[in-house]
Amino acid sequence: NSSTNKTPQAPVPVYGYEVVKAYPHDEKAFTQGLIFHNGFFYESTGQEGRSTVRKVEIATGKVLQKWDLPREDFGEGITFLNDKIYMLTWRGGVGRVFDVNDLKLIKEFSYLGEGWGITTDGTDLIISQGTHVLKVINPETFATVRTIPVMREDGRPQMNLNELEFVKGEIWANIWHSEDPEKLGKPNYIARIDPASGKILGWIDLAAISPDDQAKTNDPYDPKSENTLNGIAYDAASDRLFVTGKNWKKVYEIKITGPKAQ
Repeated sequence: NSSTNKTPQAPVPVYGYEVVKAYPHDEKAFTQGLIFHNGFFYESTGQEGRSTVRKVEIATGKVLQKWDLPREDFGEGITFLNDKIYMLTWRGGVGRVFDVNDLKLIKEFSYLGEGWGITTDGTDLIISQGTHVLKVINPETFATVRTIPVMREDGRPQMNLNELEFVKGEIWANIWHSEDPEKLGKPNYIARIDPASGKILGWIDLAAISPDDQAKTNDPYDPKSENTLNGIAYDAASDRLFVTGKNWKKVYEIKITGPKAQ
């Protein structure tokens, strides 16, 4: 009887990394979203009164253009689609669309629930809301097309999906405070997700990538306690991958290695 004889799912592969190059990053930037477009980074930052969307010179970390959100807004993820930048806010239920050429505001849109990360598969927007469910949204009407529940190999939902990036047909997701045993129990982990099934195809272990930028202990009062990994940008034309975190002094270009022996 096959129902009593369930084969456990094979462990999901865990990949490592090598740093190719480090670039300067504004350490005052509470990074919520990072994308690569036409040779520049576009970055969104959070916290009330300090939230921005900005165009950044990669080599120097210099902010070339920026748009300041209203003081009450807490900025979240960004993505690029059809010459436009789409940006979420955390609890305001409002998203904004900007012209990528001059960061002029084109329009606002609304959504239910919190806003965390956002990416695109080239057709629709994909957003995370801090839960285990990703929402696929039409970029014109902002209606939800479908939802993607993300499940771990142990069958439990993977909560706290945060900043997202679409990389070679997969959704890559930062797990907010992945070091917390309630969230995952492994620091600096990125999930590689199948957009069709919501299955986790692999993990990327970015252990010790930027030790000076992160809290050494789990003390919530540590001034660096919120400096979590948050920001994945993919340059598809040159197959380059960049990662950073909140208030980190560097953006790292990395190469994925592995998978490691289980």
